[in-house]
Amino acid sequence: MTGRFDTPGEGSNAKASTKAIVFVVEDDISMRRSLTNLFQSVGLDVIAFGSAREMLQSTIPDVISCLVLDVRLPGLSGLDYQTELARLNIHIPIIFITGHGDIPMTVRAMKEGAVDFLSKPFRDQELLDAVVAATERDRKRREAQQMVANLQSLFETLSPREQAVMKLVAAGLMNKQVAAELGLAEITVKIYRGHVMKKMRARSLADLIRMTETLGIRANRPEQTQV
Repeated sequence: MTGRFDTPGEGSNAKASTKAIVFVVEDDISMRRSLTNLFQSVGLDVIAFGSAREMLQSTIPDVISCLVLDVRLPGLSGLDYQTELARLNIHIPIIFITGHGDIPMTVRAMKEGAVDFLSKPFRDQELLDAVVAATERDRKRREAQQMVANLQSLFETLSPREQAVMKLVAAGLMNKQVAAELGLAEITVKIYRGHVMKKMRARSLADLIRMTETLGIRANRPEQTQV
């Protein structure tokens, strides 16, 4: 999701930004400008589009962000755009706004992960509060993804034998049992275990177990793994 915009929207900031960005998709130009002004008045970066298709044809910056999305749009509707983003594996928190909402529409949006569903006219503070909640959700998601990526990088520094030892130790096996499973001497397992703890930067066995759970690693009865 990194790169430039093919067609910059209103209020776009061409510079790379470390601040959260609020994307707005609203076909009513006066409403679009009003939303842009509101978000900019509280120091938020804003990139606004007149249609879902216009945003889809752009490459959006990969930063903490949320999307304020009108339900009724020309072409691809807001709800259909939500579905399309999910299909593309783009996880951006969405706040729906609409002047024509109903219960089934709201239920569908929330079931598919929308942060909020606001009916026009809404209070500025109500929308700003929703944006704060949405960007915080995105920040936490990104932090979790980065943590998994960091752990995966550490795990990949382990040799196949060290990985096998890690899985078995985290599954609760004692050194003697790990040695029996892998056909090694117990002292050798202790050495491998020390390597694992150091390379994974684990401070304790409990820490190592949490790492394997985060990575989704499960111990299988191993084959004779080579060093």
